Amino acid sequence: MLVPANAYDYRQLAKKRLPKQFFDYLEGGSYNEHTAQANITAFNDVQLRQRVLQDVSKRSSAHQLLGKPVAMPIALGPVGLAGLFARRGEVQAARAASAAGIPFCESTVSLCSIEEVAAASKGELWFQLYMLKDRGYAKELLERAHACGIEVLVFTVDLAVLGARYRDTRNGIAGAQGVRAGLARATDLLSHPRWLLDVAIKGKPLVFGNLQAAVPNAKSLPAFKHWVDQQFDDAVTWQDLEWVRQHWPGKIMLKGILDASDANIAADMGFSAIAVSNHGGRQLDSVPATIHALPAIVDAVAGRCEVLVDGGIRSGLDVVKALALGANGCLLGRAWAYALAAQGEQGVANLMATFKAEIDVAQALTGCTTIAQINRDIVITNNG
Repeated sequence: MLVPANAYDYRQLAKKRLPKQFFDYLEGGSYNEHTAQANITAFNDVQLRQRVLQDVSKRSSAHQLLGKPVAMPIALGPVGLAGLFARRGEVQAARAASAAGIPFCESTVSLCSIEEVAAASKGELWFQLYMLKDRGYAKELLERAHACGIEVLVFTVDLAVLGARYRDTRNGIAGAQGVRAGLARATDLLSHPRWLLDVAIKGKPLVFGNLQAAVPNAKSLPAFKHWVDQQFDDAVTWQDLEWVRQHWPGKIMLKGILDASDANIAADMGFSAIAVSNHGGRQLDSVPATIHALPAIVDAVAGRCEVLVDGGIRSGLDVVKALALGANGCLLGRAWAYALAAQGEQGVANLMATFKAEIDVAQALTGCTTIAQINRDIVITNNG
């Protein structure tokens, strides 16, 4: 049996363990998935400058994100429906994040509610929200998150409409109905008995935790997608973000910024942070890889807000490259979801230990004993 050494090994195990429809949901990007793949390969355009004969005997990966100390400059970013990957998946991932000394961000579309996750984890929790047409329910979600002691809201801004995800169309999640489609999905589930026992049987209730009251009739992923298509608000503008600020007393990070002009607006409006993100290549295909977009955005905000980045981050070396190009920290998505699907909480904990060890090696061999010393001097870029 494969002993996983890195995120790619966990991906391989996750692919074997998950029903195909759920692995495709996790893995897939939009359209032909060029951006989803570019997010990963673009890190190869950034090389680290190895330095030698430096005194690196005392090293630390400790850092701060949004004013709170973290063991390393990483947070587990929001991954929708993570409860489908392992039994009570969001709870397991939050516990692993807490043990690793990093934040966990609960997605609006989690299977475990924010209350369940908060009760199970003593670590730093963030909450992610989309702008819903039903402002009353959006307000209720904000109030629930705040009541759980959460201080950071991650507000996703790149989902005015849902990108076309062809894998979800092919496997039926995107809405294929009828006897044949239903039989194919059921056969897929039944052919993965370990998943069926762990998640579908022992992991009940399989409901849309934070949205259960809003979508009580959504008994399947196609039905849930239909609700999403109806509820995501494509009329939202920068002015509507004032509504968010009025109803959220804590810090706000805007997730989904990919252009320096938008980053500048966000900084001018005084948001605490932005996340440079193309939604993991799941929205608009053929947009830039996030690591390529990062430097211009960092220059545009010029320290007026924190800048995090996600997309294609699969190792601690990737984290160091992102920090060198100006990011304050990184949001992980698929990487932790692979580990969760493969080995649950322990898999996520092990992967976080691997990330920390990889960051430590990169610090030592680039001559950086602290995270603050990581800057553009330690990288060589070649992105054309």
